[in-house]
Amino acid sequence: MGHVVGVIGGSGLYELDGLTDIRESQVTTPFGDPSDALIHGRLGDTQMVFLPRHGRGHRFTPSEVNYRANVFALKEAGVNWIISVSAVGSLREPIVPGHVVLVDQFIDRTRGSRASTFFGEGVVAHVPFGDPVCETLRGHLRDASREAGATVHDGGTYVVMEGPAFSTRAESELYRSWGASVIGMTNLPEAKLAREAEISYATLAMATDYDCWHPGHDDVNVEQVVAVINANVNLAKRIVAAAVPHIASHEGPCPQYGALQGAIMTAPDAMNPATRDALAPLIGRYV
Repeated sequence: MGHVVGVIGGSGLYELDGLTDIRESQVTTPFGDPSDALIHGRLGDTQMVFLPRHGRGHRFTPSEVNYRANVFALKEAGVNWIISVSAVGSLREPIVPGHVVLVDQFIDRTRGSRASTFFGEGVVAHVPFGDPVCETLRGHLRDASREAGATVHDGGTYVVMEGPAFSTRAESELYRSWGASVIGMTNLPEAKLAREAEISYATLAMATDYDCWHPGHDDVNVEQVVAVINANVNLAKRIVAAAVPHIASHEGPCPQYGALQGAIMTAPDAMNPATRDALAPLIGRYV
């Protein structure tokens, strides 16, 4: 099985040095349209597919992003590894704006308004999610971050809030009391959907601010976040480019291949035919 690396993040991350054969494709899915066109390219011999999470020009709030369409479109494009590049607020003094955090856990504080599964409407599945990040891919990102000269925090919990407003001070202190490391608005349901799609998923979290808990820093605002993102975009590009050879050298399928094995509860003859057909790229091997 060939390795195809997907990158979900901000605009500009597809402008990697050495990227060739660049083209765009407009696609749709059974779940609607993804946030933008898919951008395809090659880095060496490795195929890559890029998708700006919020659309070019940042048109969608975290709650409006069509996460199902985004992940499904990447799956249909052959992607079996997803690097999620995400701006986050730091909940820990040692995680300084500009640092990289390779999270290994999530706490979901969204309000149920985001579709977080491909299943339902006559086909039921329950995937294991105790370890929501692919440890193999997280290791590749750790090695790549160090090669790129980043200051890396290995592990940590990402609180996923609804937004679009930033936290209250009381909320920020609550999340700190839970031992969380960073806060953001997007990585669930992405990680859940990637697991259902049998795609190895890991987050490259780029700290941009101290949320609102730190007495020595101003409360987070968009101008501050954008300034740090712009300063870090070249670092993110270097890390992604450095990670690709590590991923390409992985022997066999991606580690999450087979995540649906034993997860589908619905008997094939009881499935809604329309749903079964729509989910064929995910469940066709099992049904």
